[in-house]
Amino acid sequence: MLWRPGPDGRPELALVHRPRYDDWSLPKGKVDPGEHLLTCAVREVEEETGFTAVLGRPLGEQRYPVTTKHGDAVTKVVRYWAARATGGAFVPNEEVDELAWLPPDQAAARLSHDRDQDVLDAMLRHPDTMTIVLVRHANAGSRAAWKADDRLRPLDETGKAQAAATCAVLPVFGPERVLSADLVRCVDTVRPLAEKLRLPVLIEPALCDDAYDENDDRAVRRLDALVAQGRPVVLCSQGDAVPGLVARIAERDGVDLGAGKSSGGKVESSKGSAWALSFAAGRLVDAEYVPRLSGT
Repeated sequence: MLWRPGPDGRPELALVHRPRYDDWSLPKGKVDPGEHLLTCAVREVEEETGFTAVLGRPLGEQRYPVTTKHGDAVTKVVRYWAARATGGAFVPNEEVDELAWLPPDQAAARLSHDRDQDVLDAMLRHPDTMTIVLVRHANAGSRAAWKADDRLRPLDETGKAQAAATCAVLPVFGPERVLSADLVRCVDTVRPLAEKLRLPVLIEPALCDDAYDENDDRAVRRLDALVAQGRPVVLCSQGDAVPGLVARIAERDGVDLGAGKSSGGKVESSKGSAWALSFAAGRLVDAEYVPRLSGT
């Protein structure tokens, strides 16, 4: 759901008119082959509205029946995120001939489909959030086979591909800083992202596994300090610190991790995956697990 801050402090929401259906709805589109859902969301918003955007909280999923051009009945699945406009201008196109920026009450009255009201309601619970992305480092081969200092263990070929994927996907969250634990495999996981954004990789020793295992309260305080600074961050760490921090912050702030937990209740954190943590007023309000950063 595309939005921007309104003059009265409330968000203004972008609704689009589709001449093919003669309806007012939320911007959406289709995933290209091999495209990640997150990059698809930003691309489709820009193609339909002309506005670039930074993604925030996930706003849920819709499922409803549609009929294909061949007459087949299928279920359409649409996922939504809050998307803060960062620039651009609307130009009418084949799919969308009008765009309206409306305050919440007028947007609710204008929407043609009842199902879109659920997305609007989810958006308004926390319209403006700041994102901290915690990345678990990419694949780095076998620890047992590496005879030198483990902190120097490099990414393997799979890991290099996973690192390239962070570069392609994570800019959708608008990171202003890239941080990493002081291990080669962590730094190299986010180095392509930092280079794309023309940012340095800043070393964050307080959030590596050793530091987390020694004093997890200190690690939580450090993460809270990053949140308090109010600047979106991507931070790469390890397999104890990432799920541990997610679990601690979610429990403290009362956030259900949902599909981000395994059937045994363990916080998921596979190599090369990420947690997008959404904060408002210093508190975690949403947490989305991104199990892979390559395309669908």
